[in-house]
Amino acid sequence: MPGLVMRVVVLAELPRTRATLLLRLLGSGRLLREALADLAALPDDAWEKSIAKPLLVHFRLGTQEPTTGEENEVSAEIRAWFEDYERKLRAEERKEGRIEGRAEEATRAVLTTLRVRGIAVPDAARERILAEKDPETLERWHERAIVAASLAEMLDALS
Repeated sequence: MPGLVMRVVVLAELPRTRATLLLRLLGSGRLLREALADLAALPDDAWEKSIAKPLLVHFRLGTQEPTTGEENEVSAEIRAWFEDYERKLRAEERKEGRIEGRAEEATRAVLTTLRVRGIAVPDAARERILAEKDPETLERWHERAIVAASLAEMLDALS
């Protein structure tokens, strides 16, 4: 009958590799500083950064315990990362918002063009147009809506 198995990991004895990075971030002092340096050296899109940065910020900045000079240095680095992380997140949100706005405007343009031209748009076709989120695709549809003789002709061109 299998019993309870316990293992001990000595963080200071782990090899300094990417595979051990998240565990080494649990350390302190020199070990933590090296792990933070290794994390900073990873590409911006590394999955480790997306996991570790929010947790580091939450747990390190959320402590109210008195800190040593060394810990203050690490906290300052984490705060800088957090500010950079927030800046990138806001920039990405703005970019997504602009793309969504362009798609909504292009959708309105397609439907308005069809309405002004007197081309009826059944619910299924309207849903198809409203579901499209790619602004470039919607722009092509708008161009086609301007010259198409019928909705069927426009829809055939959309496929």
